Amino acid sequence: MKPDVLIVGAGFAGSVTARVLAEQGRHVLILEKRSHIGGNAYDWLDENGVMRHEYGPHIFHTSSTQAVEFLSRFTDWYDYEHRVLGWIEGKLVPIPFNLTSIELLFEPQRADHLKEVLIREYGMEQKVPILELRKSEDQEVRELAEFIFEHVFKYYTMKQWGYTAEEIDPAVTGRVPVLVSYDDRYFQDSFQKMPDQGFTALFEKLLDHENIEVRLNTEAMDHLSVDLDAHTISLDGAIFEGPIVYTGLADHLFGYVKGDLPYRSLEFEVRSEAGQVQPVTTVNYPTPAEVHPYTRITEYKNMQKEAPKERTTIAVEYPYAYHRNGEKGNVPYYPVFTDASKASYEAYRSLAEQIPNLYLLGRLAEYKYYNMDAIVDAALALGRELLEKE
Repeated sequence: MKPDVLIVGAGFAGSVTARVLAEQGRHVLILEKRSHIGGNAYDWLDENGVMRHEYGPHIFHTSSTQAVEFLSRFTDWYDYEHRVLGWIEGKLVPIPFNLTSIELLFEPQRADHLKEVLIREYGMEQKVPILELRKSEDQEVRELAEFIFEHVFKYYTMKQWGYTAEEIDPAVTGRVPVLVSYDDRYFQDSFQKMPDQGFTALFEKLLDHENIEVRLNTEAMDHLSVDLDAHTISLDGAIFEGPIVYTGLADHLFGYVKGDLPYRSLEFEVRSEAGQVQPVTTVNYPTPAEVHPYTRITEYKNMQKEAPKERTTIAVEYPYAYHRNGEKGNVPYYPVFTDASKASYEAYRSLAEQIPNLYLLGRLAEYKYYNMDAIVDAALALGRELLEKE
């Protein structure tokens, strides 16, 4: 099959775009360097009967009707509301920090007063970024904010990102706000469900189309060459004139000519245990690295519809600075959002804009954070855009 469209990466960004185009008669070739489809959402049933998420827990939650309607063509769903506890002063309390967290960490009279102060200041059912709390004009709110910052954000951020919370883009800490609420769910989206047979099964159906060819174990840059002077990209020596949707690392695509972009990576210590280990799927450890060098522990079976009782599988998560040639930390997970890194990315984005048929899409390629639903929506939009341009 001679492809009309070339896509690099078989995660959500590449796969959804491919399906949109394939259904309109375009022949799509996907190059995927891994041995599997699904990107970081790849999951599989392990020896304990646990649906293990190879690259850390992925939970689908959204308020996007469009994303739900599209993905529901390829999977049934079961209800799952994610809950996270944090290890704070020897207790497990809800994360995001909420009114119940206050009750568990302060004596009753003090807790009641602090709750009244927060409710008076912000109102019930509000999400407040920690940096906003710290700037409050109310002294008691600021004191509470400093406690929350110290015990929830400070050390977790330093371990996760390798920077202080003040050095990171406020949007990062804003993703986990303080809740003036008793809602102990990690997400408050209207649709919170998991694919009935797992994410990999969803991707298998998503990519099952006669106009889609997926080549696994294929490093794209072994087949692509970028000519920065001619503003073209060639596939196996021939200039490719159709759309090229690239979902990988932008610096890798351009041969690191503007230097390496910083990313954070993760390593997982996976353990098989008896019974059940945790009361919820994920327990965070927002403690100094010398106390707990890891950031969180996930017990995968706690988010299964039908979980095995005898055995369980847990993953202890350790953050690393990404290094493309490192023995550890060699898988890029998250862009590092600092002023310097965003400026460095702009140099690569400018190069990409000079190639008229190149489209960067996804967390790595666009150097921005995407939840799964957001990248589904972005891929649907790009697919429609490419069809309209013809």
